[in-house]
Amino acid sequence: MRIIHIVLFAALLLFITGCADDSDSNTTELTISAAASLRDVMEEAGQQYMKQNPGIKIVYNFGGSGSLQQQISQGAPVDMFISAAEDKFEYLHSKKLIDEQHSVRLLRNELVLITQRDNKNIDSAQSLTNENIKRIALGTPESVPAGMYAKQALLSLQLWGDLEKKIIPTKDVRQVLSYVETGNVNAGIVYKTDALFSDKVKIVPLDGKDLHDPIVYPVGVIAGTEHSEETIDFFNFLKGPEAMRIFKKYGFTAALE
Repeated sequence: MRIIHIVLFAALLLFITGCADDSDSNTTELTISAAASLRDVMEEAGQQYMKQNPGIKIVYNFGGSGSLQQQISQGAPVDMFISAAEDKFEYLHSKKLIDEQHSVRLLRNELVLITQRDNKNIDSAQSLTNENIKRIALGTPESVPAGMYAKQALLSLQLWGDLEKKIIPTKDVRQVLSYVETGNVNAGIVYKTDALFSDKVKIVPLDGKDLHDPIVYPVGVIAGTEHSEETIDFFNFLKGPEAMRIFKKYGFTAALE
């Protein structure tokens, strides 16, 4: 019986010690809601920041900017928002959900048409009107910025009316890329940064200037975050030269004002 008591006491000590270790942990977890087109580059930037700041753990929530905006509006526990569209960001700003002192236009991007690498039938946006082109993927224009920009471009090229019935809407720009890579659609319109690192697609430039609104990624700290100091430090890191080198490696350009 005495041995059993000793074993139980030792187990209890281990449990208490473990709990103490957890409670004494200095790790702060930051939740960053970011546009789906930023997945690869933000994961690398986050890893670099965490190497330099071992007390910080960065957790990402990637998705369409419209969906992320709604989540934040409804009270989702988020520390920072990086949008692919200024209107989604400005909505939160107007509701005083963005820290006015810690928000900035961070990055710019471009829009391109993509098709499977071996497809010889598509060499311009005009090619999309051909009868053998049946399915074209775009982000849902109402909630996915890349889809909104794509619709603007097709309207500017006077192609939207002819192509609207062929459009397959998607939840975000990465789904467009996936559909094209797997041959589920004939073509899609995505950000240049998404297409650059896929060996399964061919990029077809969208001819013409000012076809759509400028593609700008604003970033801001969420007002009232419980991790204000840590989030502001990460915000400053993203604006700095080290992070900007990572962004440029992935095809983004600086939009800092």
